[in-house]
Amino acid sequence: MRGLLVFAALFVAVLSKETFEGHQVLRITAKDEAQLALIKDLEDMIHFELDFWRGVTDVASPVDVRVPFHSLQSVKVYLETKAIQYATMIEDLQTLLDMEQEDMEAAARAAGPRSTDSFDYSNYHTINEIYNFQDMLVRENPNLVSKIVIGQSYEGRPLSVLKFSTGGTNRPGLWIDTGIHSREWVTQASGTWFAKKIVTAYGSDPALTAILNKMDIFLLIMTNPDGFAYTQTSNRMWRKTRKPNPGSSCVGVDPNRNWDAGFGEPGASSNPCSETYRGPSANSESEVRAIVDFVRSHGNLKSFVSIHSYSQMLLYPYGYTSTPAKDQAELHSLAKKAITDLASLYGTRYRYGSIINTIYPASGGTIDWTYNQGIKYSYTFELRDTGRYGFLLPANQIIPTAQETWLALMAIMDHAYKNTY
Repeated sequence: MRGLLVFAALFVAVLSKETFEGHQVLRITAKDEAQLALIKDLEDMIHFELDFWRGVTDVASPVDVRVPFHSLQSVKVYLETKAIQYATMIEDLQTLLDMEQEDMEAAARAAGPRSTDSFDYSNYHTINEIYNFQDMLVRENPNLVSKIVIGQSYEGRPLSVLKFSTGGTNRPGLWIDTGIHSREWVTQASGTWFAKKIVTAYGSDPALTAILNKMDIFLLIMTNPDGFAYTQTSNRMWRKTRKPNPGSSCVGVDPNRNWDAGFGEPGASSNPCSETYRGPSANSESEVRAIVDFVRSHGNLKSFVSIHSYSQMLLYPYGYTSTPAKDQAELHSLAKKAITDLASLYGTRYRYGSIINTIYPASGGTIDWTYNQGIKYSYTFELRDTGRYGFLLPANQIIPTAQETWLALMAIMDHAYKNTY
């Protein structure tokens, strides 16, 4: 019965979803700064309704952009008349979305998991399935895992943090969050895998056991639950929060531009219709404010890792200024260690460095704020891949992605454990 109910819910969701038939994802490559500026100009051509999956950075980095069917010919003509090279990464976005939906529906027809042991970590899940997973994990591991609701989303969904602790008070903490950009589904899926990994590795993995005997781990899997729910019911490509913007028909704020770190400076938009809209003021989004309040009230977090996709990068502050972080040398060497450990499993190659030097200027970002709060080991991951599937990473890559990322997370957490400050 449960499988039928979930399948019915998915079926109803499909009927009301925005479709992307004929939409293509183009990879655009500039040969010089002049062409890069021409590509940048596309961002301001609102009538094309472009969705930049990988933004304009430098000549060495390609730009990935989703182009609606009605704009395809015009965009291609623009690029060709400027002699700008492009290739088609995804021929028809809806074809990939249909495949993803079919996989979820097939999984939903199966009997629901009776425990976290039988939870299907190799598939994408609905928001309610992830909430249920979290509750099961807490019930199964009452001496190690508890759930803390640190706030609510705009639409009233709980911001549920899993706390992994072996006891004690005022202990130093390690933070991990996933899904702040809702369409980056491999991050929430990896988050569920991380949660199970922590409970199974405690007591058997000496490094993790040593960490948890002295420190607590906090894991927020659904950092933007309203956006995540919306990706499943209405628009798979939704990135932002879901709070209406007064005076605009466009909804939502980019929650990774809403923090009080260079807020409103270059690297975020003041346009409510932009995917990088910063919001009316720093911490205006309840999802961001809840984490801010938690960080301040805890007062003893030693690392803070916010996980995104895609591009295969490990980044540290800053994004809003080119002034190096005072701990840049240590952050850089630790990032190198982390991506080396990550690559040891499947050979996945990551770039690493400060946000502004590795990707682009980004103001109001999570880890710039946490670093400025004194959390030295503040990092952002961009998980698989490098653009073949982009935000639509096939489900068969979830577990390999989570497994390799865990090795990098362990490098960061182990370093924080061994280098107290």
